[in-house]
Amino acid sequence: MKYGYATSNYDKENMAKVIGRALPMSTKFSIEICNFIRGKKTSEVKKILKQVIDGKKAVPFKIFNKDLSHKKNIGPGRYPKKPAVEILSLVESVEANAQFKGLNTSDLEIVHICAHLASRPYHYGRQRRRKAKRTHLEIIVKEGKKLEEKGKKTEQKKEIKKDVKLEGNKKDNNQKSDKKIEETKSESKNIEKPKKEKEIVKEKPKEDKK
Repeated sequence: MKYGYATSNYDKENMAKVIGRALPMSTKFSIEICNFIRGKKTSEVKKILKQVIDGKKAVPFKIFNKDLSHKKNIGPGRYPKKPAVEILSLVESVEANAQFKGLNTSDLEIVHICAHLASRPYHYGRQRRRKAKRTHLEIIVKEGKKLEEKGKKTEQKKEIKKDVKLEGNKKDNNQKSDKKIEETKSESKNIEKPKKEKEIVKEKPKEDKK
């Protein structure tokens, strides 16, 4: 049966992907690790996961953190070793897939990582009344430089829009100032007209006396 990814933004030429089906790890723990890793480079992710496995770095839990002890400078967190081992192997396999496609493995960024609850079979033997923990996990990776180029293009577009808005505001302000100047000129003309009439009225009686 074909597996359907949780995203449709996949470019075959510039991206690489990997799936882990029914992995023996907790879905809740894997969700927290995915949220902590998403958007980072694979080289950095591998270092983090190795530190988690060694118990040197804790993963911050932001969703499933009820009655969870706080760690230093993190808040509620844990050291989920089993999921970290499984995710580390998947990250390494994604890098191998990207290398096979000709992508630069030193600049790979995790664009998409997602964990789903898989079918949970029952344990055998004495633990047959308990269900096993199973999780599907998918990772999509892309070169970081191309993502930066897209970000620069969007920033340039935003700057162009801002410049256009500023020019439009300047034109509006100039038009308003021109209108005000014309109104003041017209008012001054209206004020000067009655003065001339008064002067003419004063001069008329002098001619009558002569």
